[in-house]
Amino acid sequence: MKRDCYSEITNAIIADLEKGVRPWAKPWEGSTIPCRPLRITGEPYRGINTLLLWSASHRQGYQSAYWLTYQQAQHQGGNIRKGEKSTTVVFSGTLTRTEQDDNGEEQDKVIPFLKAYSVFNIDQTEGLSEKYRAPAATAPTVRENARHEKADQFIANTNADVRHSGDRACYSPVEDRIYMPSIGHFRDSDSYYAVLLHELVHFTMREDRCPRKFRPSVHGTANYAREELIAELGAAFLCADLQISLTPRPDHADYIASWLE
Repeated sequence: MKRDCYSEITNAIIADLEKGVRPWAKPWEGSTIPCRPLRITGEPYRGINTLLLWSASHRQGYQSAYWLTYQQAQHQGGNIRKGEKSTTVVFSGTLTRTEQDDNGEEQDKVIPFLKAYSVFNIDQTEGLSEKYRAPAATAPTVRENARHEKADQFIANTNADVRHSGDRACYSPVEDRIYMPSIGHFRDSDSYYAVLLHELVHFTMREDRCPRKFRPSVHGTANYAREELIAELGAAFLCADLQISLTPRPDHADYIASWLE
């Protein structure tokens, strides 16, 4: 029987949310800084695979950031330990099929697809180089309220209009502007950047950037919660790439029921 990759992925994320666990945030809550899951080549995974592998690492307690297939483990001169279970990831692509329209004319139709395959964490292997067994996360840099040069440069490159005033963080679509409290109002600089990166993802919603296929609407609606989920995921990815400890906003726990729906 053909696998339904979409349902498998959705069900895995739902299972985590029903436990109150956000798979994009949980692996590094506490005293560690995250990184993206990595292929054995060092290339970071992207998109939904990032969430699937972060979730698996949290459930199983894996410390390594590296993942590989059974064949890759053998090619590297090692093997998968007996009894270890794989984690499913997917390859996404498109195929083109020629079909006839209602007028009998042939047209090319582009069809997206997902293909599932299995990978293992380096912690499930034996006989491989110790360089792959480096911890997936490192001790966080104590920045207190210092500036983060790499994050500042990334934010500047977006050309977002960021104004520091008041005690509320938000993106105003009408003004196309982000409002933030000053960095000194936050517990530490990582907390400041995590919130700013969240608002920066909201900043992408405009038509000439990354327009949504839905209207974010007003607070309390399903589409509002959907936009918050996009900002949560975007901030998680950015924090991982910039080596910033993600500090989940307290109000996001209120969205879990909406995200499940």
